[in-house]
Amino acid sequence: MSSDDDSDQAIDVGGILYHERLTKTLSRIFQVNKVLYAGRTKYQRIEVVDTPDFGKMLILDGKVQFSLKDEFIYHESLVHPVMLTHPSPEKVLIIGGGDGGALKEVLKHNTVKSVTLVDLDEEVMKIVKKYVPEMFKDSLKDPRVKILNMDGRKFLAETENKYDIIIVDVTDPFGPSTLLYTKEFYQLVSNALKDGGAMVTHSEGMFSCRKEFVTIYRTIKTAFRKVRACSAFIPSFGDVWMFTIGSNTLDPVNMDVKIIEERMKKRHVETRFYYPEIHKVLFTLPKDLLKDLKEMKVEISTDKSPVQISA
Repeated sequence: MSSDDDSDQAIDVGGILYHERLTKTLSRIFQVNKVLYAGRTKYQRIEVVDTPDFGKMLILDGKVQFSLKDEFIYHESLVHPVMLTHPSPEKVLIIGGGDGGALKEVLKHNTVKSVTLVDLDEEVMKIVKKYVPEMFKDSLKDPRVKILNMDGRKFLAETENKYDIIIVDVTDPFGPSTLLYTKEFYQLVSNALKDGGAMVTHSEGMFSCRKEFVTIYRTIKTAFRKVRACSAFIPSFGDVWMFTIGSNTLDPVNMDVKIIEERMKKRHVETRFYYPEIHKVLFTLPKDLLKDLKEMKVEISTDKSPVQISA
């Protein structure tokens, strides 16, 4: 190889590199242009960085939560399949979602009359609003929105309200968040839904956290009669990300493309990633994953023995 080839293949030395551990044995490193914020809240470590590949990123306890370059893929996949499966979602609850991404997508549906966002860490919301204002845009000025900074599980245990849609957009299952992935938690979610309602939660990476995803999926099945999983590749997460929907009546898999198209048009929902024809694609899972959903040996996640990621 010539010296010119050597220089082309050379790796730059110096600069800031961020190390994210995906599992105990798998990591990735990405370059950082600038650290916009680094500190700790009462509950977690928080960093906001600007990167050449993904733009601004929010990182909590060493785990990427979103990047500006592809957050729309994650949040549209989380929100719109379940929202459009419902014929007229009016009252929505978001557990977590302090980065504003899910809220922004929910508000696109003109059927929605009220959205309650319950997030434990008020500091995360303040930091995102300051350093990544693109995430919230004008959503916090919307009169339909109510923000509560408290424990989401405590809220569910105490509320007498019923919701058409409940969106669970919390951090990965480690530390206190493990109790937001248990049988007992999903029963609280079920209890807070109206008849004909549905819930959705992100449920980890298809490849890096296969066992954890299967555990979450099986656990949700203890609280709902109909449970479906969909997926989308999120570049900034480095994996195909899973989302699980639970309902006692609604089935997103059986949604007709024309109905989705009509509902999006009537509600004036504009998206960048999700559209009617991709709906069934998102719910079409690979054969090996379908096999694992049926046959993999896992224990249901409970308060006494909650699912936890291994990183």
